Formats: sequence, structure tokens, C-alpha cells
Amino acid sequence: MQLSARSVEQAPDRAAARAMMMETIASIGPKIRAASVFIEQFGGSPVRLAVLPEYVLTSYPGRISIPDFADRAALEIDGPEYEAMGKIAQDQGLFLAGNAYETDPHFPTLYFQTCFVIGPNGNVILRYRRLNSMFAPTPHDVWSKYLDIYGIDGVFPVARTEIGNLAAIASEEILYPEIARAHALRGAEIFLHSTSEIGSPQRTPKMIAKQARAFENLTYVISANTAGIVNTSLPEASADGNSMIVDWKGKVLAESNSGETFTAFADIDLGALRAARRKPGMTNMLSRQRNALFSAVYAADTHHQSNSLIEDGGIKIPDRDHFKQISEATIARLAKDGLI
Repeated sequence: MQLSARSVEQAPDRAAARAMMMETIASIGPKIRAASVFIEQFGGSPVRLAVLPEYVLTSYPGRISIPDFADRAALEIDGPEYEAMGKIAQDQGLFLAGNAYETDPHFPTLYFQTCFVIGPNGNVILRYRRLNSMFAPTPHDVWSKYLDIYGIDGVFPVARTEIGNLAAIASEEILYPEIARAHALRGAEIFLHSTSEIGSPQRTPKMIAKQARAFENLTYVISANTAGIVNTSLPEASADGNSMIVDWKGKVLAESNSGETFTAFADIDLGALRAARRKPGMTNMLSRQRNALFSAVYAADTHHQSNSLIEDGGIKIPDRDHFKQISEATIARLAKDGLI
């Protein structure tokens, strides 16, 4: 579902922002239902999975402070927004995937960008927190505590369902092969990619990456982009178009043009994917991967280091410039060590 993201940045207070979010959710249900009816009328299979774009309820935070944005726009784990989206999934008998900012009672001063999957029973069955972000907190910034609480299963979750093994990749994380591979090594068959990115008639780096992640992991990629972002100073169509479904051979099965649309839809052939994964051959990239070759290089932790928000045993509240400063320090260290 390629839908417009509606920014809450200009909302006068928390109550107004929350009301806008609920209005957006209320508009999503009828659009999914109408799209499902249209697909079936034109010979398609019954819709079992709908994927929403990145931060469709709120848009990006802008320069709002982290605590203020958490209060204004981040969802509570069992909050009314999840309940309302759960009702859509339950009423329409489908899996609903999306992306939102979310608070966590274990880290009350922060928020995390979260990809979620809601099952047909209305419950959240998968919750993945974005691990690589330039301007926002991630689990890696509180890594030692996050691992203690959630373990590696909570870092790279895979939901095993009747429509396949689902995993989520957030936004620009499609550019990082390791994140997709970690999910695939844990059994993922379908990557759900909620994004808000530049659309183009030319192949952008993210479009190329979607095909690469699909082929190298023998997975489907379902990528839902925004249909623009409203109520910000950016031109509305800056992040619009090119939602797509890519099969496990890296072939684009369907791709949308610009604007609000459901036209990136396709059948998912799990049988063919699973047969390909079980067949020896040059193209079985997943089974041919020799992970032990690389373990020492990755374990060296020479690049962006963890726990940047843990200070004296507590959680530091960062300002927006913190993350840029960490990136600058990382680059300086790598340059000093002769690694870049």
C-alpha cells in the first residue's frame, strides 16, 4: 500500500498529534479493503498480507527533541493505535505490516523506530527495531542492556506463519547486506520493507539493493514506499513511488508509479522458493555462504561502536546532534587506523 505519510510535527500538542494518527489509521482500513476487492475481481488471489510505508502515521521527527517526539508521536506497545490497526487486520483476515516510532518501558527516555506485523487475530506477532539510523536511537546505542532484556531473538525476529516466515527491514537498512542476511539465516523467507525514499524512473541504490537482497538470500522483498509526505516544508512528492515486490530470483514482479496506489501486488510462491532453497547449485547463495570465514573480521568491532547512549550505568538522553558526532568520531578513528 503506497500511501501518503502525514506529518504531526506541526500539531499543537500531544492530543492533536494522536488524533491525527488515529484519523490516518481510520483511512487505511477502507483503502486496503477496496484494493483487496479490486485485486480479486481481476483474477488475483485473496489478499493475505498488506504492507504499509515507513512512519506512515507521523512522518519523520524533524528537529523535535527525542523526549518530546517520544511523548507526541511514539506508539505505546499496547496503545490504542496498535489496537485500531489490529482491528483492521482482524476484520479483513489478513496480516498487516508497517512501521512506526515506539516507546519501550525499559528505555523510557528514548523511542525506537519499529517495524511490526499484526496477525489476522489482531495481535502484534513481530516487532523489529531499526538497528542502523543516522539521526535516532537504536538498540545498538544501548546494546548491552537491550541484549540482556530481549536477547538475539528480539534483535532479529522471524515470525513463522501460514503465509511464510516473515522478517522486517526498515527503510535504508535495505542497503546493509548483513541485516537481511541475519534474518535469512534465522529462517526468513519474506522481507517486509517499509520505506520512505526518493522515487525515480532510473534505478536508485535502494531499488538495486532490493533486488540484490532478494537474490542473495533467496527471499521475496515486499517494499512499500510513501506516496509523498504532507504537512512538512519538503515538496510533497520528494519520497514517492516505486513500491515493488521482488521475487527470490531478484526479478521485479510488480512496481508502482507515483501517488497513492495499491498496484505493487503479486502472488507469493512459497513452494517455488522453498524448492530452490533445497536444491544444490551455483545460485543457492544462502546454503553456499561460509559464515565462519568472516566472524573474526566482524567481531573486531572497529567501526560504529555500541552503547553510545549508556553512561555511568544509565541511559543518556541525546540531542539530535549526538548521532552526527558519533559518526564523525567513527570516521576519524577509522582514518587514524588507516582503515579508510
